[in-house]
Amino acid sequence: MAAASLVASKYYAIAEASEYLVVTGAGIQDLEICKTKWVYPWQKCQKVSLKPFDIKLTLQAMTKEKLQFSLPAVFTIGPNVGPGDYDGKRQKGPSIESMRSFKKYAMLLTSNEGKTKNRTAPPSGEGHVQDIVRGIVEGETRVIVADMTMEEIFKERQIFKTKIIERVQVELDQFGLRIYNANVKELQDTPGSEYFAFLSRKAHEGALNQARVDVAEARMRGEIGEAEKQGRTKQEISRINAETAVKETQRKAEKAEADATLKIQTTNFDRDTRIAGINADRTAETKDAELMKHLNKKRAENELERLRATDVVKSQIAKESARERSDAEYYSKQKYADAERYKKIQEAEAFVASQEKNADADLYSKQKSADAYRYKTTQEAEAFQASKAKETDAEFYTRQKSADGQRYKTIQEAEASFVSHQKEADADFYRRKQQADAAFYSITKEAEAGLVARKKEAEGLIEMAKAYGQLANVMGGPQGLLQYMMLQDNTYEKLAKANAEAIRGLEPKITVWNTGENASAEAGAPIRNIMQSLPPLLSTINEQTGISPPSWLAQMDGNQNGPQEDGQLTKKQQILNGSH
Repeated sequence: MAAASLVASKYYAIAEASEYLVVTGAGIQDLEICKTKWVYPWQKCQKVSLKPFDIKLTLQAMTKEKLQFSLPAVFTIGPNVGPGDYDGKRQKGPSIESMRSFKKYAMLLTSNEGKTKNRTAPPSGEGHVQDIVRGIVEGETRVIVADMTMEEIFKERQIFKTKIIERVQVELDQFGLRIYNANVKELQDTPGSEYFAFLSRKAHEGALNQARVDVAEARMRGEIGEAEKQGRTKQEISRINAETAVKETQRKAEKAEADATLKIQTTNFDRDTRIAGINADRTAETKDAELMKHLNKKRAENELERLRATDVVKSQIAKESARERSDAEYYSKQKYADAERYKKIQEAEAFVASQEKNADADLYSKQKSADAYRYKTTQEAEAFQASKAKETDAEFYTRQKSADGQRYKTIQEAEASFVSHQKEADADFYRRKQQADAAFYSITKEAEAGLVARKKEAEGLIEMAKAYGQLANVMGGPQGLLQYMMLQDNTYEKLAKANAEAIRGLEPKITVWNTGENASAEAGAPIRNIMQSLPPLLSTINEQTGISPPSWLAQMDGNQNGPQEDGQLTKKQQILNGSH
C-alpha cells in the first residue's frame, strides 16, 4: 500500500486550481495541457501558473518636442485564458482559442527552462517572460511618445494609456499574454532635467498670485456688498414705513365699509325674520283647514264602508257554507286518489328492486372482465415502454457518439481551414504588397518622365520665344512679325474666303453716285444729285427687303411749285411707289 502511494505521488501529477500541467514526451504530439496526468518515465511534466504578474517600469522617453522625461508605470500581465463555457449544469473548460493562447504562453515559458530533477516542479522562467514583455512595453511606449507633444500627454492621459495598451496587446498576442491592467504614474524629470520642477513652480506661483488676487477681489466685493446692504436696509425701512401707512389707511376704509355692510345685512335679516313669521302663521292656518277637510272626508268614507260591510257579511256567510260542502267532496276524492297512487308506487318499487338486483349482478360480472382486461393491457404497455426506453437509450448513445465524432471532425476542419485561410491571407498580402510596390514604382517613373517632358517643352518654348524676339527685331518690330506670321499661316486668304462665304448668294444691286471732279459745276448740283438718287435707293430697298417708303413722302403739296411741275411730281410719285 505504501509502495503504491509512493508510485502515485511520484508519477501522478495534479495541478492547483490556478495552474495547468504541460506534458511532453513520447506518445504526445507537440505538448498536452491538462489538470491531472499520469507521467511516465519517458515523459516530462511542468506546472504553468495562470496567475498574472506585475512588471514595474521606469521608461526614459522623448516627446515630439525633443523633451526627455521619465515615465513610471506598472503593468499587470498574465496568460490570455478566458473563463470557461457554462452549459447550464456544469462549468466546462476554457475555449479552443484560450487554450491556443495558453499553449503559446507555455511554449514561451518552458523554452528557456533547464532540466530539473523533480519532473512535476513548477517552472521558473517568468524572468525570461518579464524581460520580453518589458522590452515590448518600452519599445511601443517610446514609439507612441515620439508622436505626441508634452501637452497632449498631459491633457489626453486616458487616450495615451489606451494607445499603449492597444499597441502592446498586439505584440503580446503572439506570446499568448494579455494585459489585465496598466497604471501609468505621474511624469518625472530625468537626471539633469528640471522641466516638471519648473512647471510645478510655475503652477505654484500662479496659484499663489491668483489666490492673492482672489483675496483682494473678495475683500473688495465684501466692502461693496456691505455698503450696498446698508443702503438697501435704509431703503427697505423707508419703503416698509410708507407701505405700513398705506396699509393702515386701507384697513380703516375696509373697516368702515365692513361696518356699513354689517348694518345693511342686520336690517335685511330682521326684515326676513318678520316675513318668515308671517308666512309661518299663514301656513299653519292653511294646514289646519286642510286637516279639517281631510278629517271630514275620512268620516264620510268610514260611514260608507260600514254600510257596505253589512251586505258583504251576508254574502260571505253563503259563500263559506258552499265552500265547506265542496271541500268535503274534494277531500273524499283526494283520499281515494292517494290510495290508488300508493298502490301503484309499491308495485313500481318492487319492479325496480328486481331490476336493480339483476343489473347489479350483470355490472359485477362486467366489472371483473374490465379489470382483467385493464391489468393485461397495463402489463403489455409497461413491457412495450421498457423496450422503447432501451431502444431510445441505445439510439441516444449512438447519436451522442456520432455527435462527438462530428464535433471533433468539425474542430479539426475548422483548425485546418483557419491555417489554410491564414496562409492564403499571407500570400494575398505579399502579392498585394508586390503589386503596390510595382504600381508605386511605375507611377513614380511616369511622373519623372512627365516632369522631364514638361521641362523640355518649357525649354523649347523659351528658345522659340528668343527666336521670335530676334525675328521681330529683323522685321522692324512686333507689327512686322505679326504680318509675317499671318502670311505664313495664310491668314489673309482665310479672311477673304470667310468674307466671300458671308456674302455668297445675296445678289446686291449697286448704284453709283458721281460727285467727283467730273461732276457739274452747278451750285445746286449736289443737292439735285442726292434727290435724283433717292428714288432708285428707295426702290432698291423695296426690292431687297420688301419695305415701302411712307405714303406722306409721295403726297407733298404741289401748289408751291406751280402748275408746271405737276407732271414732274406725278413721275416722282410713281418712282417712289416703285412703278417707274
